[in-house]
Amino acid sequence: MQSYFVTATGTDIGKTYVTAGIIRAAREAGRPATAIKPLLSGYGPETAAASDPAILLTAMGKRVTHRNISAISPWLFSAPLSPDMAAAREGRSIDFAALVTFCEAAIATAPGTLLIEGVGGVAVPLDEKHLVADWIASLRTPAILVAGTYLGTLSHTITAAETLAVRGIAIAAIVLNESLNAPVSPAETAASLARFLPHPIHIIPRDCTGQSFRELAAVL
Repeated sequence: MQSYFVTATGTDIGKTYVTAGIIRAAREAGRPATAIKPLLSGYGPETAAASDPAILLTAMGKRVTHRNISAISPWLFSAPLSPDMAAAREGRSIDFAALVTFCEAAIATAPGTLLIEGVGGVAVPLDEKHLVADWIASLRTPAILVAGTYLGTLSHTITAAETLAVRGIAIAAIVLNESLNAPVSPAETAASLARFLPHPIHIIPRDCTGQSFRELAAVL
């Protein structure tokens, strides 16, 4: 059994898309794979069917119900803000120790590969003292870093990778999820990143037919 923490260089980069793609590819290959997304802001019951947890549940072959969503995403907040701000809007706060314990329990009981999808980017605040990167470090799991191919992604990706590195977090893979209207090809972006980062780089093209996810899942 292996667990990975799926994080990103920022928000709306494609963490859920990549996580779901890996799960589908692993299950197609006959390997058990599940996911949790413990924290989610910008969630509302009226849009639950299209939410990130719903996408993950569908990839796992599970029904999209309130109970199943709560089981993989117990910390839900309505405001589309960083977790600390979203929680504060509701007079709540995130218990970091409880968050880590929840993930550790999921890791211990997962039947196969477990993907823990984070929230936002690696430096998003969770509370007054902790960032997402601190969450990953506490779990001692390798990270899958999702990045785009938009203008500016080189700096964002290198900065995110260094933020993880200073906390001793291993990066299992950098996944380039091709951005709409990218200024250069994903291969060019990957080649530039490879000059500065020693981690495996995988490309998910916009016209992905599933093969890219099968190749990624095969090495995890």
